[in-house]
Amino acid sequence: MNRDPKAWARLGKALAAARTAQGLIQSSLAERAGVSLGSVQSAESGTVPKARMPYTIGAIAAALGWPNDAVGIILDGGAPPEGWTDAPAPQGAIKAERVETILTAAMVRATSTSTAAEIRAATKIALDALRKEGLLFETDDMQPE
Repeated sequence: MNRDPKAWARLGKALAAARTAQGLIQSSLAERAGVSLGSVQSAESGTVPKARMPYTIGAIAAALGWPNDAVGIILDGGAPPEGWTDAPAPQGAIKAERVETILTAAMVRATSTSTAAEIRAATKIALDALRKEGLLFETDDMQPE
């Protein structure tokens, strides 16, 4: 594992920039990633882990829509992934929170053997795909006019 403080600072800045570009606050990203607020704060601060790569870093990166290898690439001096920012919400876009409720309810009705965690994970994948298409917005100030 890379222990270079500059590499971790670069990763922290990239995570914070990606979160900000998506209009998320740290607590929203933590919820989306399934990690604690402290984990997001630590990741964005660029703190070098004491022993090994925290599993939370991958969860945070995934919640931002980054590919699996993005964290390693940044720590090795590469550029953050492109294409992780949301497109502007088109007319008729639906607030992400409402879509999440609809998708989760539909999956619960459609599956009888899936766990709640599996349903949440599947919902997150669907929401991320919709965000990348610009079909969702996160906050009230992003609503189409």
